Amino acid sequence: MKDSLFIKAAFSETTERPPVWMMRQAGRFMPEYWEIKNKYSFLEMCKTPELAADVTMLPVDLLDIDAAILFSDILVTGEAMGGDLSFSQGVGPKFANPVRTQADVDNLSTDVLDKLQYVADAIKVIQQRLNGKIPLIGFAGAPFTVMSYLVEGGSSKDFKLTKLILHNEPEMAHQLLAKIAKVTAAYLNLQIEAGVNAVQIFDSWAQALAWDDYKEFSHRYIQEIIANLNRKDIPVISFCKGSSVFAPLMAEAKPDVISIDWNVDLLDIKNRLPKSIAVQGNLDPHILYADKKVIKERIHRLFERMRGQNGFIFNLGHGIMPDIPFDNVKYAVEVIKEYRY
Repeated sequence: MKDSLFIKAAFSETTERPPVWMMRQAGRFMPEYWEIKNKYSFLEMCKTPELAADVTMLPVDLLDIDAAILFSDILVTGEAMGGDLSFSQGVGPKFANPVRTQADVDNLSTDVLDKLQYVADAIKVIQQRLNGKIPLIGFAGAPFTVMSYLVEGGSSKDFKLTKLILHNEPEMAHQLLAKIAKVTAAYLNLQIEAGVNAVQIFDSWAQALAWDDYKEFSHRYIQEIIANLNRKDIPVISFCKGSSVFAPLMAEAKPDVISIDWNVDLLDIKNRLPKSIAVQGNLDPHILYADKKVIKERIHRLFERMRGQNGFIFNLGHGIMPDIPFDNVKYAVEVIKEYRY
């Protein structure tokens, strides 16, 4: 995979154009996804290797992107540790047994890799299907984000319960985060051993944290995870919503790539990072709702801004929304693949 555009860019080598993949690229904006989703539950899709491979391959076959990303969910680690996880239409993920007390934290298991073996099995099926064509990205949720779901019992607008634990019971928060971090590092190494070509850590809710809280309750655990990865020839991507603010701190964890949200000028942030760290991003996904001429103009504007920069992977500042027209996503990929520096 060393000759792949994506791997080269991730290791800050020269590429003739930016490689492209998109967060949530195998998702609900595709009719073909719904053909599968209408037959199976979300967790069935994640836990059945052939189905996970089917969904992973959709953007490979239909969009011709430069990297595939494993179809799974960031909360499978929380479930493996003892969370009673379910997904329902229009509601999203729910943990029926939220973690709120010291006893709840103590009850969470960290010896859970056997419960995540289905992910390794899916990776092997996907790699057979990819057959060396493009790299496969594995991923995991960052400890703070997984903690927030475990504590809140699902999605939250204000993370009130999570922040109460951080502020009133920091010792308990650190015990919980340390457990999640231990599982996450082992889980990512399981994926690497199974054959992924890169990994991404998703800290989806980091923007809820103040700088000092991010440093204490998120960054230090991501740093610990990255330090424990078997990362030879495997680029590590660090993503959080809030990366436009936190990127200089994220760099201290020594990822190969930092994925940047759309609230900042990408070249400016690249220039503030060590030369060895690539950037990924950072088109506002809402642009993909716009007319095609706008999509093309905005992609070209970003590429011209990044002209002459090694270490740039095109992505969105966050995931594709479910109602973005498929044709617009396909057109964006075509525009990117035709571009040359």
